[in-house]
Amino acid sequence: MVPFEQFQSIVMNISAIDTSADPEHWSTDNQLWGHCAVVSLLAQDLYGGELVRHSLEQVQGYEYLRSHYTNQLPDGREFDFTALQFSTGLPENLPREVRPRERVLAHPDTRRRYELLKSRFSS
Repeated sequence: MVPFEQFQSIVMNISAIDTSADPEHWSTDNQLWGHCAVVSLLAQDLYGGELVRHSLEQVQGYEYLRSHYTNQLPDGREFDFTALQFSTGLPENLPREVRPRERVLAHPDTRRRYELLKSRFSS
């Protein structure tokens, strides 16, 4: 199994404007920007667990994103593989809900971005 630190390093190197949910604000200085859903899906492939959606609708400056995804691992820990995209961090105790994988992948653009990121990860 790929250690978390190695996974994050690989993901940082393969994330690009074409896999970001927000390409307008993505940059080479913040390669993880807009990658929370697709990285969380990829992490679920490797580590199992559940996808957790956090609402950003009340977080000033991030409300336009609407949500942020993290992973709840099988041992109960919650891990944010794309936390580095938020230079100031996110508030704690954001509204959260577990989302089924199928619901996240039901969005065609998310599925496209996930498949692209997954193919880069496997290469």
